[in-house]
Amino acid sequence: MATAASSGGVSDHQYVSVKLESLRLAALDLAPHLFGSHPAAGSWDPSKALPMERAAAAIWELSCVLPSRHETLDFKLLLKTKDDSSECIVEEGPNRPLGCGSNQVEMTDAVFKLTEKDSLECKVWVETEMLSPFDLAASWKAHQENLQPSRVRGTYNVVMNTETEARDENDFASGLELDLEKYVVPTTPNMGSGVVYAANLTENPRSLSSNNDTTKVILHNSLDGPANHYANTKKDVDGRHTPSQEEQKAVFVDRGVGSPRFARPTNETISTSNIKQDSEAKLGMPAAEGAVAAAAVADQMYGPKEDRKLVIVLVGLPARGKTFTAAKLTRYLRWLGHETKHFNVGKYRRLKHGTNQTADFFRGDNKEGVEARNEVAALAMEDMLSWMEEGGQVGICDATNSTRSRRNMLMKMAEGKCKIIFVETICNDQDVLERNIRLKVQQSPDYAEQTDFEAGVRDFKERLAYYEKVYEPVDEGSYIKMIDMVSGNGGQLQINNISGYLPGRIVFFLVNCHLTPRPILLTRHGESLDNVRGRIGGDSSLSEAGEVYSRKLASFVEKRLKSERTASIWTSTLQRTILTAYPIIGFPKIQWRALDEINAGVCDGMTYDEVKKNKPEEYESRRKDKLRYRYPRGESYLDVIQRLEPVIIELERQRAPVVVIAHQAVLRSLYAYFADKPLEEVPKIEIPLHTIIEIKMGVTGVEEKRYKLMDAVNPTAEV
Repeated sequence: MATAASSGGVSDHQYVSVKLESLRLAALDLAPHLFGSHPAAGSWDPSKALPMERAAAAIWELSCVLPSRHETLDFKLLLKTKDDSSECIVEEGPNRPLGCGSNQVEMTDAVFKLTEKDSLECKVWVETEMLSPFDLAASWKAHQENLQPSRVRGTYNVVMNTETEARDENDFASGLELDLEKYVVPTTPNMGSGVVYAANLTENPRSLSSNNDTTKVILHNSLDGPANHYANTKKDVDGRHTPSQEEQKAVFVDRGVGSPRFARPTNETISTSNIKQDSEAKLGMPAAEGAVAAAAVADQMYGPKEDRKLVIVLVGLPARGKTFTAAKLTRYLRWLGHETKHFNVGKYRRLKHGTNQTADFFRGDNKEGVEARNEVAALAMEDMLSWMEEGGQVGICDATNSTRSRRNMLMKMAEGKCKIIFVETICNDQDVLERNIRLKVQQSPDYAEQTDFEAGVRDFKERLAYYEKVYEPVDEGSYIKMIDMVSGNGGQLQINNISGYLPGRIVFFLVNCHLTPRPILLTRHGESLDNVRGRIGGDSSLSEAGEVYSRKLASFVEKRLKSERTASIWTSTLQRTILTAYPIIGFPKIQWRALDEINAGVCDGMTYDEVKKNKPEEYESRRKDKLRYRYPRGESYLDVIQRLEPVIIELERQRAPVVVIAHQAVLRSLYAYFADKPLEEVPKIEIPLHTIIEIKMGVTGVEEKRYKLMDAVNPTAEV
């Protein structure tokens, strides 16, 4: 472990955790104990030795907190028979010393001589860390709230490795080639070029499916080039542009350090983690669980009909980031399990009226133009409402919706069918807008056939001026206003008449979103002993191959993030991720219990063959529906997704790189969010051992790159 960030003062205490691992011991009628020279270790009297608690199938643990500046503690491990505690077997070798004020993780072996010819070897893991009184208070609070915290320090803790000296030339830092590109491997087959867009392309218009082929050909041709691969999702409702992702990047730049000011919504949060899947099927609920499912149940059973469905209507002038906001929300809500679709009115306009409309088409006094734009807005809304009648839950209407009359038309269409929330994006930074406009002209299909770039810029600015003349800010109904949140000078988020669980989550999500480019590195821990044995869950240490990977990963991180000293390392609270992160120096390390592997409940520590043999019904249920299957006394993938929501929010909020070292089910769930994968695909996503998945969030959405540092000896052990 790294050196702790605590002061090490006289008021500090020392946290000590001793873990013993042995598969063979689990089969013997012996229980491990600890005894030593300090009262915290009992005493040197074997009869007063402290028993170690069983933490997993083959792991025992004992932890305690020692006062500051305690005398040197010597201790040893011993085994006692369960029936006769007077008989004991003390480990071979000298006493184990434990000094004061040290912060470290030490892995050694313990040998117990069972008979003259038979010895038992166990792995011993000793962790020491200095704790401040604040840490101890947080620990007690976590104990009271969670009853069985996985660590004394509570949900997570931050430690900083202050060792910044250069590594020896022969140390593991030289274990990788300087050119990290040599380790790049192809992304998953369904990822194509490795670029994962921020959201799926917007919905194809149902009502215009019979339109003539000529218009469709023009659209398809405009999407062939790299600059326009995304463009058909980018036009605004009234026939105008919705910002392309390039523009949105420019719009959604740094919001500044200060948090936006906003009124607190009334969140009707209902937290229930045991909603049965068969209840979901009967009620026609989305695939969300936990608090989301509870809120959905309440809406299904008690809420007014129009509150069960939600329409987010984007409002704003062109080049303000509406499509970026819509795509971001779509991805987030889908990941949480809500049936969500993104309807872009500009796409309807291009199919209905073509892509070569000049600025005159968007004049407020052009009666034919206004009617044509209102017509396609109504068609998009009709398609959305029809989809909701078929089971859809959240529709996002992406357009300028810049006049009160347009918004009144939409509200009248939705009356008695769904609830409408307006999300208005406002940007007054002229430098940001100029960048957006130029990116819009570069990427929009409206200007695909324009050979004179500057002429296109002038036309778009003329179109924008027409919108500004008739623009009416939102002051009606339920709304969220995002004001200058991307200018880099702070920003403001205003809300009006927002209540309910889902609207509250949307507000919280929007306040944390930005588009500062930064990489997020996802990797599984190095191969563990349980990986080798094919066992589920547990808290085993690393195999030899896993230890090699931890050193290679440290080398990779130091090279890849050499200039990113504000980066951080996130791990779970399980030792195989902590040990994988241990060799990385110079970055803060944060442990999240939310990143722990899926809880296998009563199957923890078993192999899948053992589950199939001893629990055939559970094995078959899991095989049929891996997404929703919940281990007895454990979790399902949907449960994991719900507990990962705070992690996603924090990843969205971060402006510096983050390295996430976690587990297969957890990383599948995180990756599904960034890649906008359907929930049904989550349990099938490939997350191989000893491979780094770099997710870069930036201008064109989400880009993926994979680095394979070494082959996994047993790549399919953890499923």
